[in-house]
Amino acid sequence: MSRISGPMKYFWKLSFLALGYILVSGPVFAQRFPRVYRDHVEAHWFGASEDFWYRNELPGREQEFVRVNAESGTRLPAFDHARAAAELSRITGKPYTALNLPINSIEFSDDGKTVRLNGTDRAWTLDLASYGITDAAGKGAPTSLAPDLQPHPSANSTQPTSITFINQTSVDAQLFWIDPGGSRVSYGVVAAGKSRLLDTYVGHVWIATEPTGRLLGVYEAGNDPADAIITSEVRPRRRPPPPATDRSRYSPDGKWEAFVRDNNLWLRDRATKKETPMSHEGSADDTYHADVSRERGVEMQYTRREEPPDRAEVFWSPDSRHVVAIRTHRVPERLVYLVESSPADQVQPKLLSYPYLKAGDPIPTQIPHLFDVEARREIPIDASLYSTPWDISDVRWSPDSSRFTFLYVQRGYQNERIISVNAKDGQPTAIVDERSKTFIDYADKQYADYLDDTHEIIWMSERDGWNHLYLYDALTGQVKNQITRGPWVVRGVDLVDRQKRQVWFHAGGIYPDQNPYYVHYCRINFDGTGLVLLTQGNGTHSIKFSPDRQYFIDTYSQIDVPPVSELRRASDGTLVCSLETADITELKASNWQAPIRFSAKGRDGTTDIFGVIYRPANWDPQKKYPVIEDVYAGPQDSFTPIAFSSRPRDRSYTDLGFVVVQADGMGTSNRSKAFHDVCWKNLGDGGFPDRILWMKAAAAKFPWMDITRVGIFGTSAGGQDALRALEAYGDFYKAAVADCGCYDNRMDKIWWSELWMGWPVGPEYAEQSGVNNAAKLQGKLLLIGCELDHNVDPATTMQVVNALVKANKTFELLVVPGAGHGGDGSYGSRRKEEFFVRNLLDAQPRHSQ
Repeated sequence: MSRISGPMKYFWKLSFLALGYILVSGPVFAQRFPRVYRDHVEAHWFGASEDFWYRNELPGREQEFVRVNAESGTRLPAFDHARAAAELSRITGKPYTALNLPINSIEFSDDGKTVRLNGTDRAWTLDLASYGITDAAGKGAPTSLAPDLQPHPSANSTQPTSITFINQTSVDAQLFWIDPGGSRVSYGVVAAGKSRLLDTYVGHVWIATEPTGRLLGVYEAGNDPADAIITSEVRPRRRPPPPATDRSRYSPDGKWEAFVRDNNLWLRDRATKKETPMSHEGSADDTYHADVSRERGVEMQYTRREEPPDRAEVFWSPDSRHVVAIRTHRVPERLVYLVESSPADQVQPKLLSYPYLKAGDPIPTQIPHLFDVEARREIPIDASLYSTPWDISDVRWSPDSSRFTFLYVQRGYQNERIISVNAKDGQPTAIVDERSKTFIDYADKQYADYLDDTHEIIWMSERDGWNHLYLYDALTGQVKNQITRGPWVVRGVDLVDRQKRQVWFHAGGIYPDQNPYYVHYCRINFDGTGLVLLTQGNGTHSIKFSPDRQYFIDTYSQIDVPPVSELRRASDGTLVCSLETADITELKASNWQAPIRFSAKGRDGTTDIFGVIYRPANWDPQKKYPVIEDVYAGPQDSFTPIAFSSRPRDRSYTDLGFVVVQADGMGTSNRSKAFHDVCWKNLGDGGFPDRILWMKAAAAKFPWMDITRVGIFGTSAGGQDALRALEAYGDFYKAAVADCGCYDNRMDKIWWSELWMGWPVGPEYAEQSGVNNAAKLQGKLLLIGCELDHNVDPATTMQVVNALVKANKTFELLVVPGAGHGGDGSYGSRRKEEFFVRNLLDAQPRHSQ
């Protein structure tokens, strides 16, 4: 009977979905689903940053407003709801109750004697002494979301709200929801110059990107419907930018203007207009034009930036006596070509192209050149310390103009240096010389903060086997001390307080008795003393500070433990007062099955592998259920959900009668350097040896998991993993859906492939290629490709198809016209589900019409 329950429900589901397919993986859900209440606190601070209010959504569409005084630690109703309801009923003639007031936000006056009640179409002023209510102008404060620069997971909220995305850029903006596990879910585009309304939930995080993947903004939904203005000015930065004057074409003293003519650097005396060439070797292939920019990130590639025709990228010394100019060596640009088969504006197909460098390609290089302004000459610099650049950035002058520094990242990612150059003679010195026999995680673990006043640098490194911070003497290049240390990792720096000489950061694994992926917030002195663990509860944390950073609201949860919100002091992390514990009564009353946290030993027999198990709806421990693994084993992060969510993204599979699992094996990030290094020149490993052992251990403990019927699916790097499962581990996996996978790293984006697989391109690329190993395929395979994929060359999928055909392998193929990376939508979701129903439940689904 266990094999019948899933398909029977599937027949019903597909018949229902024929009327309109509903995805349960995204942030917007039908109201028939149970809700979670009191699962977050959105504080509105006022007064002297010791008071704030927030709103709680309650069952039955009711609500309450809460006021908290941080100094006294009191949590009380923001006002007498019953008295306010009585007065509003009297003056409006409509019946209101204490928990059903016609308002959605409030504003306290500076003296605390009145509070403004903002409704949808009307606003009132409430006198807190007399409880008299009078009309107020307008309907409340305008709501416009400020763009953030750092994507972060969504809160597990079920309080509905909406965001109107207004695209003020000249390109179509891609929209993604960041789910509670930190993964992106595509929600299409908002066209250039257009707006788009999306329903969402409070605390849900959205990002907008350019088609190239460049981040435009991060927006977190608030209590009230709001606008999200998308502009091209917002850019993420891992490191503090150089002072604005450094990049000006004009010298700080105002006397000189730098510009480019005939590919060379020239100076113009702004008073006399006299022009002087500073360089003479420029050419079309070696130019001082500032028209090439390399943007990096998980989905970013080389992009050409249009600049004024005479624009040079220059960095002036503060005393205006020297200038550094960047000379770019250009190389032929690789283009990837796409055919848009079914464009909306014409019958005939379109040929499209975009720049896309692949592993092993020649790359443009940008080299700094130093010039003496008074002598009108170049000061040569010995380039042996930066002879093979992947990136040269962060050009910075010392305040006394005696030298400039820049960050050099060697191609192949095994050496990073901060190089100092003497302004008088051009002598270079490596202040920081970071080396690795494997890789330096430049994409996600690179941090340098320059403390000019004290001649110090805070530097991030995994040199002791864990990701930590170090304090350098910026003059001598000596390490003054290690700031953080221990068998845990710094996940990011939040603030550097130069006056108090303290670093605020968040970490993983800092509590040895907790899951090492749980994020906690901390503070430490520059000298490595005075470590303060600001957060304590067992779970993964997110915090929001008061405007003066004296207090913070800490919300934490586990995958199966609902969120708790607390107010704490920033000085020592002590508890001020408890705010909310999530109410999951409705969830418990449904057929919701709490996910199961599970850990087991990995391939070495000692390292714990952490994962999660989602049980089917109407789970019966006496039955046997096939298992589907949701995989994404990209080395840039860890991916198993750790925060509470009432609606996991794989709910559609558990509703069909599958067990869904996810775990992070060796080779992924956020653990030790040794754990991460497993991926080095070894992306084909994908953590499979660890995850298979983990699944076998889970099945031994939970016999309702049938690991004789295991499927796997993934997108992008997850698609690469899914295909690998059937090519290398076909004795364990029986069926796989590989979506937009980067199956051959020689075909994939340069930064991704070379960072993990190494440079120059070695034999490992071919040995682990999904194309080269196609003949080893076992089991059932569905390949999904998207016609207009700009992240992974769609030809990669077709090369796998070609190899499978030549190997006489049977497989299924779905190509989605007009879709971008992973954008197969509801149709693709249905096809995936049908595929697993046929191949793991031994049933024939009824197709949606």
